Amino acid sequence: MKRSLTASALAVALAFGVVALAAPVTYQVDTAHSNVAFAVPILGGLAKVRGKFTDFNVEIVYDEADVTKSSVKAVIKAASIDTGIEKRDAHLRNPDFFEVEKYPEITFTSASVEKRGQAYVARGPFTMHGVSKEIELPFTINGVRRNPQTGATTLGFSSRITINRRDYGINFSRQDNPDFLGDQIEIELDLVTRPAGGTQPPQQQQQRPPQQPQPSPTPAKP
Repeated sequence: MKRSLTASALAVALAFGVVALAAPVTYQVDTAHSNVAFAVPILGGLAKVRGKFTDFNVEIVYDEADVTKSSVKAVIKAASIDTGIEKRDAHLRNPDFFEVEKYPEITFTSASVEKRGQAYVARGPFTMHGVSKEIELPFTINGVRRNPQTGATTLGFSSRITINRRDYGINFSRQDNPDFLGDQIEIELDLVTRPAGGTQPPQQQQQRPPQQPQPSPTPAKP
């Protein structure tokens, strides 16, 4: 009987462990330590203007056991563009460029995620300036840090991709200098995550096997 109870407890513990390891974890991006940036070539490629978006939200569902069950959803507020020069930023917000009052958000939602070699690719629609096109967004996982006290996991992600602004209807050019502003926009994403809601990821929780029943103590003889 004791062997049967021990075997049952072990089976239950293993079952709990498999479920825990297989469970995907939802992460929110720590915006205070993340960066959504871009670089635009100017003067025929003699230099680049760099900027970033300061208001964004990214949710990542990551399944370590099966990456195909992972997903990415990103929302960027176009009006938060920041190149360090307010007059230029105001121009970028108007109809010559992002037309932020009409198209307030830039979005990406993955339809699939897969691993290719040591890197990963998220495929799905990218929408900017009212135009949606399916893209492949390559990304890497830079590292994993686990809090030894809570078991909470922090992941770091990076992605680099180049898009053509004219594919999204952003066609502005200077008549006096048509080569002043380039078309190929380099996007740089460097993201630090935290578990959504500050909860401990399921696969990091320590599963305890059920306690075996303890025999009643033998009464002392008078």
